Amino acid sequence: MLGRPQVSPSLQSIKSLPGQFKFMETQASDRLAMSEDLRLGSGDAMSSRTLGNGTLGDGVAEGGAERSNPNVDTANDDSPYGGSPVSGEERPSISEDSEAVASPLPSTSASRSDRIWGDMTPYASKKKLQSWFQTPNGDWELVKILSTSGVETLVSLPEGKVFKVKEESLVPANPDILDGVVDLMQLSYLNEPSVLYNLQYRYNQDMIYTKAGPVLVAINPFKKVPLYGNKYIEAYKNKRMESPHVYAITDTAIREMIRDEVNQSIIISGESGAGKTETAKIAMQYLAALGGGSGIEYEILKTNPILEAFGNAKTLRNDNSSRFGKLIEIQFSETGKISGAKIQTFLLEKSRVVQCAEGERSYHVFYQLCAGAPRSLREKLNLRSVDEYNYLRQSNCFSIPGVDDAEQFHIVMEALDVVHISKEDQESVFAMLAAVLWLGNVSFTVIDNENHVEAVEDEGLSTVAKLMGCNCGELNLALSTRKMRVGNDTIVQKLTLSQAIVTRDALAKSIYSCLFDWLVEQINKSLAVGKRRSGRSISILDIYGFESFDRNSFEQFCINYANERLQQHFNRHLFKLEQEEYIQDGIDWAKVDFEDNQDCLNLFEKKPLGLLSLLDEESTFPNGTDLTFANKLKQHLHSNSYFRGDRGKAFTVCHYAGEVTYDTTGFLEKNRDLLHLDSIELLSSCSCQLPQIFASNMLTQSEKNVTGPLFKAGGAESQKLSVATKFKSQLFQLMKRLESTTPHFIRCIKPNNFQSPGKYEQGLVLQQLRCCGVLEVVRISRSGFPTRMSHQKFARRYGFLLLDDVASQDSLTVSVAILHQFNILPEMYQVGYTKLFFRTGQVGVLEDTRNRTLHGILRVQSCFRGHQARLHLRKLKKGIVTLQSFVRGQKARKEYAVLIKRHRAAVTIQKRVKGRVSMKKYHKLCDASVMVQSGIRGWLVRRCSGDIGFLKSGMKGGEPEDVLVKASYLAELQRRVLRAEAALREKEEENDILHQRLQQYESRWSEYELKMKSMEEVWQKQMRSLQSSLSIAKKSLAIDDSARNSDASVNNSDDRDSNWDTGSSYKGQDSNGMRPMNAGLSVISRLAEEFEQRSQVFGDDAKFLVEVKSGQVDASLNPDRELRRLKQMFEAWKKDYGVRLRETKVILHKLGSDEGAADRAKKKWWGRRNSSRIN
Repeated sequence: MLGRPQVSPSLQSIKSLPGQFKFMETQASDRLAMSEDLRLGSGDAMSSRTLGNGTLGDGVAEGGAERSNPNVDTANDDSPYGGSPVSGEERPSISEDSEAVASPLPSTSASRSDRIWGDMTPYASKKKLQSWFQTPNGDWELVKILSTSGVETLVSLPEGKVFKVKEESLVPANPDILDGVVDLMQLSYLNEPSVLYNLQYRYNQDMIYTKAGPVLVAINPFKKVPLYGNKYIEAYKNKRMESPHVYAITDTAIREMIRDEVNQSIIISGESGAGKTETAKIAMQYLAALGGGSGIEYEILKTNPILEAFGNAKTLRNDNSSRFGKLIEIQFSETGKISGAKIQTFLLEKSRVVQCAEGERSYHVFYQLCAGAPRSLREKLNLRSVDEYNYLRQSNCFSIPGVDDAEQFHIVMEALDVVHISKEDQESVFAMLAAVLWLGNVSFTVIDNENHVEAVEDEGLSTVAKLMGCNCGELNLALSTRKMRVGNDTIVQKLTLSQAIVTRDALAKSIYSCLFDWLVEQINKSLAVGKRRSGRSISILDIYGFESFDRNSFEQFCINYANERLQQHFNRHLFKLEQEEYIQDGIDWAKVDFEDNQDCLNLFEKKPLGLLSLLDEESTFPNGTDLTFANKLKQHLHSNSYFRGDRGKAFTVCHYAGEVTYDTTGFLEKNRDLLHLDSIELLSSCSCQLPQIFASNMLTQSEKNVTGPLFKAGGAESQKLSVATKFKSQLFQLMKRLESTTPHFIRCIKPNNFQSPGKYEQGLVLQQLRCCGVLEVVRISRSGFPTRMSHQKFARRYGFLLLDDVASQDSLTVSVAILHQFNILPEMYQVGYTKLFFRTGQVGVLEDTRNRTLHGILRVQSCFRGHQARLHLRKLKKGIVTLQSFVRGQKARKEYAVLIKRHRAAVTIQKRVKGRVSMKKYHKLCDASVMVQSGIRGWLVRRCSGDIGFLKSGMKGGEPEDVLVKASYLAELQRRVLRAEAALREKEEENDILHQRLQQYESRWSEYELKMKSMEEVWQKQMRSLQSSLSIAKKSLAIDDSARNSDASVNNSDDRDSNWDTGSSYKGQDSNGMRPMNAGLSVISRLAEEFEQRSQVFGDDAKFLVEVKSGQVDASLNPDRELRRLKQMFEAWKKDYGVRLRETKVILHKLGSDEGAADRAKKKWWGRRNSSRIN
């Protein structure tokens, strides 16, 4: 790879010069650091305008957008190196509106006037600090010259390696400021490494287009680059962009066609994979965009998919290689609109139909048909997969990465509809393609001892006959026999296996070739019908470039011959432009050396001993072979300096691009390209229309047959001319057409053989530059005066460097004074009528001095304007800060006021919500408290009501009874109250626990329920027993009392109060016994009442606990514990009640001791009964 270190970009815009001033910042060892507002670019041009006495103009403008933006070229009127495309009338001179380029800027730290103006060291020797050196592997490396001693020079590589080389092995390098120029003619040194490096520099920045005088060099990027589309078309149409581009070349062609009323041609060449097809499509897109409107442009663009499908194939070098040359003539009306088109093709590679190299493919349409044909069409054509056809599977390559053949087939069918090919014709085309594929599957079998064969009647043979519309037997005869005429007789000769295979392949190739020509003819009819023509056209020639492979055959022979003829046209056109330029300005151009390649063309075309004539002559002999043809060439052409015979079948031709060795193997067969009369008759007998058309065309051409041995061999019926002669005729017609047009050249370059983006191989690129004539352009330009400037531009650019005041003089006088002041040698320049013409590398010293001066001026201006800018910035910042403080303060106050309002509203809402929530909680708590209190108080009342006994004394004389309460009852009541309070506290503590344990006791409820039922039954029995005892006692006492009342006296004494204790005795004396008896009745009544109350209390408590246990009532108590306590209380009361009953019995017994035996017996029975029930 080229070893030049990457150069940092130059200044894009500097505002320290007046508005009209243009400049280019350069790269130097002591480059100054500019202020932050300087934006870097890589192609800006520095220039100045003289207003008088060396004063600067009043402006600064941006220049050289080419480096910073690869798509745009900003024009600079003052540069000696033009960057805009060369127009037709000026080519190859540099345009007045071209981009400026300058040499590197030297140091200006301590410059004085004597150093600036007195440094007259020759530019070449002073600047030869960097040179190109070719390494042993053939690559060029940029080396730095350290010292020179005699013929040896000490140099260093960029990586630091130092070594000695011979001085003549070094090639001068251009200054860094010229890196990536848009036109190779702008280079001070036009040598091979400089051209290679400039192209690589632009290629690495995706600037794939570069000018080389009148030639556009296009390097294939192998990737999508953002250089196309409607936006770019409009930019080039409106002249907003001037950078090299296919659009720019096409725009120039259409404008010159309209302006000069002369037909134009765009010649695109390059080797396979260089991008010729894509470049041609891009040019057609631009023409369609500018000249469209009638709809015909859409049809023209749709021809590309058809031609690519039938004429392109995958090769080892290119996935979409055009295997034919084509010329598309686009016709225009008087208004500049497209009115029609015509396509002409050259030298289709027919051999690819029957034979492909390993890793390559046949023509795309075969694979597209097999992959994308609909089911109905596949059944009709009996299509199979591609690996089942011999013609396709021999290369073991069936697909292209990233390409969908089925989708491409639909695109082709759509394109066929657009160019008005009917559905019937389309089906016929596909049938012919299928017939060609099935022909490859036709096999042969030997039928006798002489190796004669006949076709095997299998699926392949029958399918071919069906698709072509012929008889199977006739097809078999046409493939395995050959008819020969001897006098008036016809002899049928059987073919051997090799002859039959050749006949089969020849038929397949002829069918495909005729099909291709028929398609092109139908397309031309569609594009030409009803179209108005003005006689003006733009022809786009997409033709193969010069080829040189390890093995070069007949195809390379014809291709290189065509390129030899095109190169002569190219050289003569370029020399003509140079001649016109020099004559126009009165320059002595006799010294310009122009080498013509006519001698090489004579080697091909001379009669009767030219290569083509000898090839045709040898092809006419039936016994002629490739070896006899090679020997004949060596015999007749050994004295020609452009020819050299090699061993065996090889020979070498010295082309303009270098020597190429050809192998004559297959030359005669490919040149003859015979299709015998049997095959033509077979095609004419087919029922399908297309084979009949093919046969008719062949028979029409055979009317122009040649006489001689070839005719006698039976093949002249199908041979009008040899392939080489036909190609030569087409080439002469093409050159005649091109000579009548104004040509525009595009040379496509392939940077590597791997189709890899970003990879740049020097050797490959250099070979292509030589083959496509770019280096010849450089050589012709270098031999003349490649750098040109008008007098006005030269004086405006360099006039301020003069020491004397020459502002009042004309530009020619100023220009001559500049040349004399800087000691430019007279033989290094020419003064024309309107321009100055310089040899290569002569403007560098002027640019160096100019740039040093401008750099100093720029430094002073930048310092002063920087100081002004900083002062203005400080004031601006202070004002901005003050303004911001007011604005931010006002904004903050508004936001604070809104925040306060929102805060107050939030507080009010929260207060209302919280109050409502608290009120609900309070009411709920009150209701719960009241409910709990009512339950507890009711329970306490029910529990304690049975402990209070009331003693009622009988009423006497209307006085109230005295209530007697025993002290034991009061104490017991107090104890129970204390217990109730303690229990209440416990209940409150256990309330939460009871809720959690409630679920645990549900499973035990059934057990407790049974126990409660049994206990209730016991209680009920005991209660019933007590009740019966009490009732009996009451009845006995009533009977006794009634008896006593009847016997007692009427006198009653007043009742007195008496305390009746279980251990006390009644001391009062009552003669009749009425008071004790009344007291006994009162005690019995109280016992009965107590029994009723206690039974009611125990029943209610038991029922309550049952409800709590079942969950029907919520209470903060333990039902099991309370049940046990209730049982204990019942047992205690029962015991106490029994004791009191027994005491009452004793008292009653004492009271009734005086009664009769019957009464005592009743009391005794009553006591025993009660005692037994209670116990």
